[in-house]
Amino acid sequence: MREKPVGIFDSGVGGLTVLKEIAKLLPNEELIYLGDTARVPYGIRSAETVIKYSIECASFLFKKGIKILVVACNTSSSVSLEVLKEKLPIAVIGVIEPGVRAALKATKNGKIGIIGTEATIQSGAYPKKIKSIEPEIEVISKACPLFVPLVEEGILEGSIAELIVERYLKELKNSGIDTLILGCTHYPLLKKTIQKYMEGIQLVDSAEEISREVKEMLSYQGLINEKTNSGGKTFYVTDSPDRFKKIGEIFLDCKIDNIFKVSLEEGKIK
Repeated sequence: MREKPVGIFDSGVGGLTVLKEIAKLLPNEELIYLGDTARVPYGIRSAETVIKYSIECASFLFKKGIKILVVACNTSSSVSLEVLKEKLPIAVIGVIEPGVRAALKATKNGKIGIIGTEATIQSGAYPKKIKSIEPEIEVISKACPLFVPLVEEGILEGSIAELIVERYLKELKNSGIDTLILGCTHYPLLKKTIQKYMEGIQLVDSAEEISREVKEMLSYQGLINEKTNSGGKTFYVTDSPDRFKKIGEIFLDCKIDNIFKVSLEEGKIK
């Protein structure tokens, strides 16, 4: 079991933020990443559709023999995490709780902003989790639907990115928040542009926190891979592998060689 891989899925390239941090913290782990690039973005889909897509992604990775599943998609984590936990006989970890804990540690004035896809914001997953821990925290949420297409097109800096960031974040900038949760794993790719506009505000993305949670869970289960010649990465996408490779290599700052285009139509977990 120790030598089995860690499975990670996202709707596209954004979950590479999570893969990158897991690889740093657990360099001996075999990592399998699935980007559902044929159906990105999940954030504009209904909850029922997101759950359907998430089950298909989880099924694909489970058939690869993974020992733990990381849902590196905020939209999926917000609406389908409990369903996946019920269906899978392995640990399933989402991105919302780690991000919330980091934000609560970071805030000094008790005002936290959250940006995410329409589905994540409409689900209220972040405010609900924050309020369940610290009821007095003031939470301001904002959907930023154009951020994912920006990332998928590789438009991370420059005038276009800056104009869209300003359009979405102007209200949050003037709201008095001191901490902003990047509630989508795509958004850290826009981190430089967002931080430039949100000067003085602490940005939180859950990649580092979720990597710690994965390590803690594997350690608790006695499943950490100690073989030093391991650490390989395999990437699967449902469409446009060349595009994924191009953006992914820029973000990971390394070559992506083991990339394969796959279909998710072949059966699902029951």
